[in-house]
Amino acid sequence: MKAHAAIQILPTAPSDQEIVRIVDEVIDYIKSTGLHYFVGPSETSIEGNDLHQLLEIVENCILTANRAGSAKVSAYVKLGYNEGGVLTIEEKVTKHHQ
Repeated sequence: MKAHAAIQILPTAPSDQEIVRIVDEVIDYIKSTGLHYFVGPSETSIEGNDLHQLLEIVENCILTANRAGSAKVSAYVKLGYNEGGVLTIEEKVTKHHQ
């Protein structure tokens, strides 16, 4: 993997349950991309080789939340790229989940 993104989507909604429903729709979209991902309590990490593809996924996450009912959507995004390869999700977290 040459690139990774961590994205936190913060939709506006009238209740916590509605926020969770909207975020679940965003996670379903991320699943549909076919890329490797890891859902954490505050953000979802995604791995890929194409930085442009990850940027498109970030845009589509925002639009997915909007279509799911959030008129206003904030997103916090961290991106990383290394032509020689980035550390994988497993390399970063597996030792902490055993």
